[in-house]
Amino acid sequence: MDGKQTRRALVTGGASGLGFETAKALALLGHDVLIADRNVAAAEAAVRNIVAAGATTRVEFAPLDLGDLAAIRAFTAAQCRDGQPLDVLINNAGLLPPLRRATTRDGFELKFGVSHLGHFALTDGLLPTLLRSSAPRVVSVSSIVQATGRIDFDDLQSERSYLSSRAYSQTKLASLIFAIELQRRADAVGLPLRSVAAHPGISRTGIGDGRRSERRTSLLDWLDVIAFRIAMRGFGQTPQQGALPIIHAATAADVRGGEFYGPDGFQQFRGRPTRVQPSAAARDPETATRLWAVSRTLTGADYAVLRRQETSA
Repeated sequence: MDGKQTRRALVTGGASGLGFETAKALALLGHDVLIADRNVAAAEAAVRNIVAAGATTRVEFAPLDLGDLAAIRAFTAAQCRDGQPLDVLINNAGLLPPLRRATTRDGFELKFGVSHLGHFALTDGLLPTLLRSSAPRVVSVSSIVQATGRIDFDDLQSERSYLSSRAYSQTKLASLIFAIELQRRADAVGLPLRSVAAHPGISRTGIGDGRRSERRTSLLDWLDVIAFRIAMRGFGQTPQQGALPIIHAATAADVRGGEFYGPDGFQQFRGRPTRVQPSAAARDPETATRLWAVSRTLTGADYAVLRRQETSA
């Protein structure tokens, strides 16, 4: 902690699943916690549940739709105006892409638009308040499937060819690339920021609940659903266990910027938090530079704080 000052954390998607477990753990560890989520009723219930679990710090909720760039800009402007430092940002919010392609309010493929582009814009907008902290930390939540992901720059929004599992793995790879590249850029200009990534292994959360009502029209649809169910039922751990690498990445003193954390068990499916190896694709500097540039263009997030530092260096 910064002297006697309580550290403050913001968790996106904190109304349920991994985000809720992360928010609860941070509150019980003594952080003030702000849950940012688009589900108002669930987020308000999450705040009550965290307080009921014994949290004595401030636990609050603010509505945020990461699929709406205008909403993100309004949210970050409000957070920066209140003058409070933000010590920890957990970029957790996500969804399982539907079997049929869907888009955000801004026209981006839904998963990529929310989990990568939304968090890319959010982090940019919150950098001024993060840098008010003496030890700011950004944790981006990736997935075990980053190892099979590929950034398809020729069809980044899956407009020509859409497959739910491919959209998911591309986005989770992008989240990991972002975490590593943000650290590289912060280091280059001497900012005291730790940007790290974590993945929960296979965790039984409600992320796939919407699949039950989706219409399956092809063999690939059925295979996608079957594979997801087998993974969840056969290898999944509880959300409390799945959140442990995220909590470790957010709080452990020995975590260094650019690192990646996941479970220590077989194939990283489950287990205790440990440092794990990003895929070769996640470590490729050319891919990172290109993805950063494309993300800036698509979102309008210019990371002016980093560029001002570069100009004055």
